[in-house]
Amino acid sequence: MSLMLEEARNAPERIRGQLQRNQALLADLGERLRLAEPAAAVTVARGSSDHAAGYFAYQCMKRRGIPVASLPPSLTTLAKAPWRLNGQLALAVSQSGQSPDLVATQQALAAAGARTLALVNTPQSPLGAASDTEIPLYAGEEKSVAATKSYLATLSAMAQLIGHWQEDRGLLGALDDLPERLTRALAMDWSPAIEALSGADKLMVIGRGAGLAVAQEAALKFKETCAIQAEPFSGAEVRHGPMALIGPDYPVLVFAPPGPEQAGLLELAEWLEGVGARVLLAADEGVAKRRLTLVDAGHEALQPLSVIQSFYVMVAGLAAARGSDPDRPRHLNKVTCTL
Repeated sequence: MSLMLEEARNAPERIRGQLQRNQALLADLGERLRLAEPAAAVTVARGSSDHAAGYFAYQCMKRRGIPVASLPPSLTTLAKAPWRLNGQLALAVSQSGQSPDLVATQQALAAAGARTLALVNTPQSPLGAASDTEIPLYAGEEKSVAATKSYLATLSAMAQLIGHWQEDRGLLGALDDLPERLTRALAMDWSPAIEALSGADKLMVIGRGAGLAVAQEAALKFKETCAIQAEPFSGAEVRHGPMALIGPDYPVLVFAPPGPEQAGLLELAEWLEGVGARVLLAADEGVAKRRLTLVDAGHEALQPLSVIQSFYVMVAGLAAARGSDPDRPRHLNKVTCTL
């Protein structure tokens, strides 16, 4: 078993412990955010952490009505942007908390008046030290270069923060059940995807809403663990040009969990099949035409976590089927330091 697969399987228990250990911290933070509501928010992250930041941005905008933008760190490190962020929230996300560009950006945003938070898996990191509040992920050491449990732990911490900020008892209650549902997601048989993609050199991954964040993460994992040129798209955007790529038997993975986006994604999957694409539709048991089964995460905001949990098991198997080592992708290191 690869380290990647072992760590992905460890995610539910890590999240169970995280939710308990962060309960008081995030309840207090949620109350402080309600008492002094930020006018807007920005996120600072790269790679898988930036995909997770997209999940936070969607939930924050949907639930709090606060605009959220992802800031390129180079605007600080190279362009020396004159930030003015009084009354705004800055959320930095990193596994290691060591990358100099993230630390420098967080410091600049704090100096510009932002309230700064850091989601970090490594305690006492430079990024945590540069922030007003550090939210630990408690994912444990992650040895595989391909992140899995740390990405899931980032999403669960974000969902818990949003739940307390919103005082959403439904979401907080669903988080209590999340580790058990993720354990069920680990057991889903996604072997049809391994069979369909064992010889693929390209594909699209489609999600929508908060699910776009996991489509982006899945596309990255296809690249780094299987050397497949995978591109993520929103189900709403894919018709605006990317459709020109679709030819006979072109592989497309569609994530369509329960929620308001599902109907449009199912319609899109049917259209794609109609023009000859090889569609791998991931949906819940209520969708007859699914090829991959998703476990209902128990709450609309948590569906992306169930999706990516099942996906990680599949992509680890796909890497093995293609003779790749997901723990040591070529040219990559676990900690990436950019300027």
